[in-house]
This record gives sequence, C-alpha cells and structure tokens, in this order.
Amino acid sequence: MSKPFILLALVGASTILARSQSLPHSDASAVWHMPGEFVANAQTACGSSSASQFGDCLIQQMVKAGAPTASVTFTRNLFKQGHGEVGIMTSFQQGTPVDIAWVTYPWRPDHRYGLLLLNGQPGIVNVEDLKLLDQKSMRQSFQYQDLQKQFAKLDIFPGDRDGKTWPDSQPTPNGGAQLVLGYPLRNGCATCANAGSATFTWNFAKDGKFLGTSFMGLLPPPLN
Repeated sequence: MSKPFILLALVGASTILARSQSLPHSDASAVWHMPGEFVANAQTACGSSSASQFGDCLIQQMVKAGAPTASVTFTRNLFKQGHGEVGIMTSFQQGTPVDIAWVTYPWRPDHRYGLLLLNGQPGIVNVEDLKLLDQKSMRQSFQYQDLQKQFAKLDIFPGDRDGKTWPDSQPTPNGGAQLVLGYPLRNGCATCANAGSATFTWNFAKDGKFLGTSFMGLLPPPLN
C-alpha cells in the first residue's frame, strides 16, 4: 500500500472517529426540570437578541438558572443538529439498543414535546422528522386511498405528544428493536378535520444502527 493511500485512509478514519465522538453519550444526567419562572425570565433576557444569537442566549440562561452541565451540553448539541431549535431533555428512558428521551421545546407555539431516540447510529433520531417515515407505502395502501375519498386533502403531521407516553418497543429476532409510533392524519392542516392516524415502526439493528421505518396501518378517526 502506497504512503499517500495510507495517509488518506488515516485521515478518513480520523474524520469518522471525530464525527462519532461529536455527540457524547446521553443519559438521565441530562434531564432538567425547568424552574417555573425560567421560560419567562429567559424570554425577557434574550428578547432583544438577534435571530442568530437568540438560541445561544437561551442556552446561557440555562447555565445561569442552574441547569446541570450534561443538560446544557445536550441542549447545545441538539441546537446544532436541530436547525436552531432549543430543546431541553425533561425525561429519559434507557432502552436496548437505543434510549428514548422526551424533549420540551419551551419557545415553540405548539407541539412543545418532542421524542428523540438516542445513542444509536446516528446519535440523535428525531421521530417527528416526517421525511424518515415510509410515506410511500402508506400512500400506496388501499386504506389510505380509500380515506382520501372522504378527506380530499389528506396528509400526515407530526405527533401531538404529551411528554409522558413512551412508545411501545418490541425486540426483534436479531437483537434489535422496533418502536411503534402513531401520527395524526388531517384534512389539509394540523388543526383541520381529524382523519385518524397512521402507525409506523422505527427499526434498529442490534448495534443501534437506524434501519428506517415501516408503515403498519391506519386507525380510523374517532366517532363523533
């Protein structure tokens, strides 16, 4: 093997290692229960900040309010990965092969609870990222196509989570896991007519590698 090739391989391996180390292992030490006045005080302190500085200011307010170092680190990493949203871990559940965390987004106008799958590959998987859902199989299903006859603008939306209900997790024969989650179907907008919900599994290998999602089926809207 030539020296240039060896050098290139070492650089590539170092880059991969650096990326894998960029997200430290998260656990219950990152949980923080915000003081009652924290959101209002932080908003007051950071309200005059520019849009680019607002998130960093809020994270600094966490430090001033006594948030644990692990919590601040988690929020900062999530901020970098989540396109500028500030989320705070408010509950944690250890699992196999991935862990689960509830995150509160105090400055969202709605959908203030988010659910993340942690410490796998990748280190953070956001279950409200609708691009990761197997929507192609859902839209091709007879269930969905029949429902479209009743709801012409049928579409799927992020889950309206309560921050308390953990997803159902089932082990797979190969040592991995499937986590089952539902998503609301609405007739055109998040607050439009309720068209039921769609259920998907989030699939992980034994080593925590994310394998994608699988469409399971639809549940009908509640009876009036």
